[in-house]
Amino acid sequence: MATAVIDEEAAQTLKAGLRGEVILPDDEGYETARRVWNGLIDRRPALIARCAGAADVLDAVRFAHANDLVVAVRGGGHNLGGFGTCDGGIVIDLSLMKGIRVDPRSRVVRAEGGVKWGELDHETQAFGLATTGGLVSTTGIAGLTLGGGSGWLSRKHGFSCDNLLSADVATADGRLLTASHDENDDLFWGLRGGGGNFGIVTSFEYRVHPVGPMILGGAVFYPVEQAMDFLRFYREWTPTLPDEVGTDAAFLTAPEAPFIPEHLQGTPMIGLALCYSGPLEGGEEAIKGLREFGPPAIDLVGPMPYTALQGMFDPFFPHGICSYWKTEYVDDLSDGAIETIISHVAKAPSALPQLHIEHQRGAVARVGRDETAFSHRDAGYRVLAVALWTDPAETEMQVEWAREGSRAIKPFSTGGVYLNFLGEEGEDRVRAAYRPETYARLAALKAKYDPTNFFRLNQNIKPA
Repeated sequence: MATAVIDEEAAQTLKAGLRGEVILPDDEGYETARRVWNGLIDRRPALIARCAGAADVLDAVRFAHANDLVVAVRGGGHNLGGFGTCDGGIVIDLSLMKGIRVDPRSRVVRAEGGVKWGELDHETQAFGLATTGGLVSTTGIAGLTLGGGSGWLSRKHGFSCDNLLSADVATADGRLLTASHDENDDLFWGLRGGGGNFGIVTSFEYRVHPVGPMILGGAVFYPVEQAMDFLRFYREWTPTLPDEVGTDAAFLTAPEAPFIPEHLQGTPMIGLALCYSGPLEGGEEAIKGLREFGPPAIDLVGPMPYTALQGMFDPFFPHGICSYWKTEYVDDLSDGAIETIISHVAKAPSALPQLHIEHQRGAVARVGRDETAFSHRDAGYRVLAVALWTDPAETEMQVEWAREGSRAIKPFSTGGVYLNFLGEEGEDRVRAAYRPETYARLAALKAKYDPTNFFRLNQNIKPA
C-alpha cells in the first residue's frame, strides 16, 4: 500500500503543538522509528507521532480524525501481529511516555503507556515489590495487560489485568477518561482482557506484591530423548505445586552461551524454566519433586535476582527477529498430547523455533468468570508453538510449522486461544479468545466507546 500524503501545513501544526515529536517519511530517523520488534512486519506509516504525555495523545487522535487516517497505537512495539504500525496511516507512539511512580506504603505503582516490563520491574524491585509481567523484559506493559498478561507470578497473584486498579484512557471521541471499579466500570471491565479496542491507555495503575529482590529461579535442561518421561513427570508434578511456583516447559536448541557446556551447545533439549516467588529459604522444598526426577544435563536453578529471571528469555527474542506464534489451551497433558507435541517438535525447520508448555491455574482460575473480559481461566496448560527465524526465505515454512503445531494439538485443546499471541487471523480466532457471552458484551462495549471502529488495528472486536 502506498504511503498517504499528509498536508504539510497540517503536519507542521501538529508538530508545533506536541511536546513530543512528529516523524515524517523524509525525516532522519524514520526508518528506525517505523520498525517494530517483529522482523516479519515491514510497514510504512505516513506519520509517527511520538507523544510525551496524555495531551499529545489526544492531539494525535484529533489529527487522525481530521485527516481521515487509519490509526496504529504503539506501546512497547512487541505485538506479534505488528499492530503497532501501519501502512499509510498514523502511528500514535507512546515510547517516550516512561513515567513510573511506586508507592511502597500502599503497594501501588502507576506507569505510563510506553513503559516496558524490564523498566517497571527495575523501579518496583527497588522496594522488593512486583506485579505479574511478561516473560520477555522488552515487552510493553500496555499490550500485555490489555490482552490478559501472564507471567511468572500468575499462579500466585493472577494475570497483569487482574492487578490493574485503574487506567487513564484516551477515547476515540477525544476524551480522557479514568476507568476503575468506581469510575466507568464497564470500560474497566473491558480493558482487562479486551485488547486495544476501546481507546489508548496513557497510564496504568497496578497493585504490587512483595517479591524478591532475590528469588529461587532459573532453568534445568534434559536431552530431548528424555522428553516423554519428563513431560509425564511434569503432568503429575504441576498439580502438586504451591501457587508460588510458576513453570514453563520448553523445547529449544541449547544456545552457544558461557553457561552451556560446549558439547551440548546446538543440541535439542527439553527444558524447564521456573520461578519460586515465596521466601527464598522455602524454595528448594517447594521444588523438591523436580530434584527427585533425576539429574539434568544442565542445572541453572538457584537464588537469583527477580529482574535477572525476568530477562532470562530476552536473548532468544532480539529486536528484529522474525516471529510467528500459535497457541492452544489444554486441560491435561495426556500421553497422546505429549506424543503429538514431541512429534511436532522433531519437524522444526531450523534450530531457532521453540515449543512451550506453560502451567496455569492457581490464582488465575480463582478470579470469577465475569469479573474481567479475559476468558479461558480454567485450562491447565497453554501450548505455544514459537516460530523464530532470521532468513526471509524461510518465512513460509516457519509459519507453516507453527500452524501445523496448532492443528496437531487441537484435538486435545479446549478450543480457546490467548489474545496476546494472535496476529491477523480473522474474526473467528478473535472470538475464540472469549466465551460467547463475553464477546457479545465486548461488542456492545465497543459500540458505546468506539462505534465507528476508529481503533481497529488490533485483535479487533467489531461494534455490535
